[in-house]
Amino acid sequence: MKRMQLYLLCLLVLSLQIVPYRAFAFGLEVGVGYWMQSPSGNFAFNSNGLTGTDLNLKSDLQYNTQYQPYARIKAELPLFLPNIYLMATPMSFDGTGQKNISINFGGQTFNANTPFESKLNLNHYDLAFYYSLPFLKNATLDVLNVELGINGRVIDFQARVNQPTTDVSASKTLTIPVPMVYFGMQVKPVKNISIEAEARGIAYGSNSYYDIIGRAKLIIYGPAFISAGYRYEVVRIDQSGVKADVNFNGPLVELGFSF
Repeated sequence: MKRMQLYLLCLLVLSLQIVPYRAFAFGLEVGVGYWMQSPSGNFAFNSNGLTGTDLNLKSDLQYNTQYQPYARIKAELPLFLPNIYLMATPMSFDGTGQKNISINFGGQTFNANTPFESKLNLNHYDLAFYYSLPFLKNATLDVLNVELGINGRVIDFQARVNQPTTDVSASKTLTIPVPMVYFGMQVKPVKNISIEAEARGIAYGSNSYYDIIGRAKLIIYGPAFISAGYRYEVVRIDQSGVKADVNFNGPLVELGFSF
């Protein structure tokens, strides 16, 4: 019994040496910003045994770049508990386009050379559980930090096509849960400046999802910071009749605080 107590005491002392004291404290980072989302790619909706027509987001649907807000929260929890990362990313596009051939969408046929309206939502919400690599942060004197974990994403997919002159419309709503891996890295060459990167992704069957963010962050006063960067997102869906291969990318700016 005494030997076991001595072993546990040694293990505790060792853990205190390799894990920084900050691991016992609570840390919080909150950021809100705007992402300039530039869309590209195609999507289709197959239904009633009919193959949907591929619709290009730019040339067919006339979707333009959108400036849309997003928000994120990171909470660093005490030792042995996983840290938590929450992020909400609205993504909505609409436009009026036309095509020189008839369109099949959701089992409905839309006339050629006739304007149609469309709307596409791909709002998504992330919840990640991750751990930092404390020995790496200690070895680099807090210059480099690496985070590894799992991320659960829920995609709220909504698509609608409507042709007012023919009174034909079709829509599809789909909630897609996506398990992903999470990787984060922060490099802090000087006290108030950091270069950060984070990636979420998974691929299975004909589906794949990748979300990569890079940013430079500057502490401006106390816990307040400003950051600017770039985000690149790939969504490939082939389920429940929805087939999409779309990309969204563009710069972002953000304000927040961390302590």
